[in-house]
Amino acid sequence: MYRIAEDFVQEWANASKGALKVMQAIPNDKMEVAIVEGHNSLGWLSWHLVKVAGAFGHFAGLQIPAPGPDMEQPETMAEIVEMYEEVREAYKKEVASLTEEQLLEEVPAFGGTMKRGALLRVVITHQTHHVGQMTVLLRQAGLNVPPVMGPTKEMQ
Repeated sequence: MYRIAEDFVQEWANASKGALKVMQAIPNDKMEVAIVEGHNSLGWLSWHLVKVAGAFGHFAGLQIPAPGPDMEQPETMAEIVEMYEEVREAYKKEVASLTEEQLLEEVPAFGGTMKRGALLRVVITHQTHHVGQMTVLLRQAGLNVPPVMGPTKEMQ
């Protein structure tokens, strides 16, 4: 849980930079790559991160620009990346102004409530989970995996 806004802002800067690199590594013709047919694809996972970041931001009372639940996945990665970059910058700006007291406030989340600082931890944990899935799918698709948290096999 975050108790100081700067702690989230710093961690978000690093985590979202890695997620952005992964999204930028996906060419349009590989957006449908999934571990097996019927599972989440690279395009779906990228779009999911944009949508869920918006929803979590809404729960936290933040002004995060994100698509509504009924907005369909864009056809190109460039469109998804552009929206993710907006979400990325909004989180940095919005959370930076939160006080320690605001991070401890209870906010609606997942059918109950949780502290805003705990919800912000979920934003990063959720994204990290899916970025890990995406790096596996990139390799499965024969694409280079960008460094997310350090050098990749391709860089050694």
